[in-house]
Amino acid sequence: MSNDLDLLHLIIEASIPVQVVMALLLLASIASWVVIFRKRAILTRASEEAEAFESRFWSGVDLAALFREVGAEQGEAAGMAGIFEAGFREFARQRQRKFADPRTTVEGAQHAMRAAVTREVDRLEQNLEFLATVGSISPYVGLFGTVWGIMIAFHGLANVREATIAMVAPGITEALIATAMGLFAAIPAVIAYNRYQNKVERINSRYETFQDEFSTILQRQAHAGEAA
Repeated sequence: MSNDLDLLHLIIEASIPVQVVMALLLLASIASWVVIFRKRAILTRASEEAEAFESRFWSGVDLAALFREVGAEQGEAAGMAGIFEAGFREFARQRQRKFADPRTTVEGAQHAMRAAVTREVDRLEQNLEFLATVGSISPYVGLFGTVWGIMIAFHGLANVREATIAMVAPGITEALIATAMGLFAAIPAVIAYNRYQNKVERINSRYETFQDEFSTILQRQAHAGEAA
């Protein structure tokens, strides 16, 4: 208990620049944890929704019926369902044109799906750059607080004839607290960024694979319609 009080006392008695550094690092740490928990929920939901939609898609359901089901669901279609909806809508629109060319029809659907994939990946990557920034900058901000605190501690010895460890220990301790807080903010942010970026890449790969497979199905349907 006394150690906690001593630590709190050191933070309160620290110089203004060091206190500012500590406050900034504390805010950065809190904000990064908020992003970490929110992003975890978003990526988990995206992965689960992709798996659920793939099961529906490959269950043998009619594509037009699936398109109507997706459109009837509450809210705007997102994830793999949104990619499917964008591609099938453009495919149907192109086929309604007179003298529709199968190649042009499929290319239009592919373009719509690529745009949908880009939007989805951008949504999944949102705020990841914040974690990267916190992870890369926080140690240097903490180091600045450390250097400043040590400089102030030794500056206080300028007019002292006999310097002792007890005289500089509080100043050095408060300076090292800034370094510890910088690492405390940076390490979780770096770990979360690397993990979530890997998850986004896996989901993106899943989206692109679905896009290729769906394009093949649409290509067969387009040529079948031409033959008919």
